[in-house]
Amino acid sequence: MEQPLWQIVILAIVQGLTEFLPISSSGHLVIVGEILAAWSGQKRPESLNLTIVLHLGTLMSILVFYARRIVHIITEDRRTIGLLIVGSIPAVIVGLPLNHYYEKLLDNSVLTGFMLLLTGVVLLTSARCRQGTGNYQQLTLWQAVAVGVSQAASILPGISRSGTTICTGLGVGMTGESAATFSFLLAIPVIGGASLLKLKDIVFAAEPTTSVVNLLIGAAIAFAVGLVALRWLVSWLAKGRLWWFAPWCFVAGTAVLCWQLWP
Repeated sequence: MEQPLWQIVILAIVQGLTEFLPISSSGHLVIVGEILAAWSGQKRPESLNLTIVLHLGTLMSILVFYARRIVHIITEDRRTIGLLIVGSIPAVIVGLPLNHYYEKLLDNSVLTGFMLLLTGVVLLTSARCRQGTGNYQQLTLWQAVAVGVSQAASILPGISRSGTTICTGLGVGMTGESAATFSFLLAIPVIGGASLLKLKDIVFAAEPTTSVVNLLIGAAIAFAVGLVALRWLVSWLAKGRLWWFAPWCFVAGTAVLCWQLWP
């Protein structure tokens, strides 16, 4: 069953906002998907190709927003490439087994609710972290691994990738802007690699669940909204407001748990 375009538009907006705002894109896609299914009275469709394409849309947001920085890293700042590779290893170690053996766990609403509460706690701790003076180019290999471990934890739905990695970056002494930059640069190999691994499932799918036109519309919306959200988050970080998103995580997590567990 093909997902209606209006649902794709909603999911694309959610993906564009929550991929960068520290409130967990995977968690909100699970929650919104459940709400849309309940609203329409139908089972939530499993649209792997839609999920991948929406993530690719927000990946393009990062590539456009940090285009000059990426060119500089490739041409001059080669050490950062090594830091990004080292920082990506934990996500590979954790993500491959989870996606292969425990894929249903990544689509669990109850787990999402609990992890949103945990994300709220993590964001509150950022209020106690003073911004350092270090840049991501000055990270040691072990500090890059620490940020990578926090990114690996965000594979669970409800754990914010941007929130945990930025908080860890602040914890190891980076400025807010530098922590955000390293966080989103670190997303490029992870999102790109995960999407490539799953593309084969799309290619060999017996019957596509979403039309190409609708996929392109969803990707374009996720890209545009992602650019706005990315600019917004960077400006808020400069003002030390990362923890302002914690109340939303507490409210959303509590609401989901009440919805799913209330008899």
